[in-house]
Amino acid sequence: MTPRSTARRWARVAVPAAVTGVLLTVVVAPASAAPDDAQPTTAADAARAVADTAHQIEALGEQVNDAELALTDLQTAAADADATADQADAQVAALQPQVDAIVLTGFVDGVPSGLETVLTSGSADEMLQRWSTINQLTDHTDAVLAELAAAQQAAAAARSAADQAEATAAASLDALQTQQDELQTQLAAYRSTYAQLAAPQRAAVSTAVGGPELSAAAMADAAYAAPAAAPSEAAAAAIQTALAQVGKPYVVGAAGPDGFDCSGLTQFAYAAAGISLPHSSRAQSGLGTAVARADLQPGDLVVFYSPVSHVGMYIGNGQMVHASVSGRPVAVTSVDQRGYAGARRVA
Repeated sequence: MTPRSTARRWARVAVPAAVTGVLLTVVVAPASAAPDDAQPTTAADAARAVADTAHQIEALGEQVNDAELALTDLQTAAADADATADQADAQVAALQPQVDAIVLTGFVDGVPSGLETVLTSGSADEMLQRWSTINQLTDHTDAVLAELAAAQQAAAAARSAADQAEATAAASLDALQTQQDELQTQLAAYRSTYAQLAAPQRAAVSTAVGGPELSAAAMADAAYAAPAAAPSEAAAAAIQTALAQVGKPYVVGAAGPDGFDCSGLTQFAYAAAGISLPHSSRAQSGLGTAVARADLQPGDLVVFYSPVSHVGMYIGNGQMVHASVSGRPVAVTSVDQRGYAGARRVA
């Protein structure tokens, strides 16, 4: 019997650098679909429509991140099921020599009869000894065969579970292609529309989605550059790392070092502080402890919308650093913007 190979057949899907992940249960509206049939009639309306699309794309990108985390869990489950199947196969293989030996000695459907034992015994003592030996051999045979049957059943069940886990993960991996294609289509359409806006409308889109960006003078102010007020060394290190990324581009699905989406930035920053965060704003929104708006401290994660689809890092003085939207780099903005949904303290 050949043990099931534990080597997974997963190959990381080759995808554009801007997108990583897999769709499990995300329903995506076609890129051509609009929130309603009304078309923008003014520049301000156009800016708002593009801003809404930008938020939808960010939310979709975060759903992709969620799906990638789920795929990782599925692949781990499939690998664990494979290992269980291997162990069950090994147990069957280990029992096989004992079964072969039993067959060779004739104790499967061939146990000597009581009459044969009496007729061939030289004495009463010898007969009793033979009876004892026969009983021991019979008990051993029954035990080995029962153990073999249980091991075979366990191996079959483990193999079935491994096959099911692999099939589930493979299905989600296939769905990745559709998800990524749709996201790329929407990104291309958004960038084309954004490029047609006049500079004031582009600024309006950026502000609507990511909040008003601080001036260079404000960024240079020590109040924003020194994380000394952070409640812990880890939070201070994360803030320093996050602020060092200001100006780098927003890239859907990216977690540094050259580009970031929102959860990729917070993940990257806290990794520098020795704290591992999942690459998902929704997952990050469930970590640590909840913090009231009035109790925010530097280093807290601030999350937005319901369901959560955006995350930034509070740095004090009512400000946060975050990666907000395609076309706008990582920036420091006010934490008070639309969709504020809460905060979590992870350090």
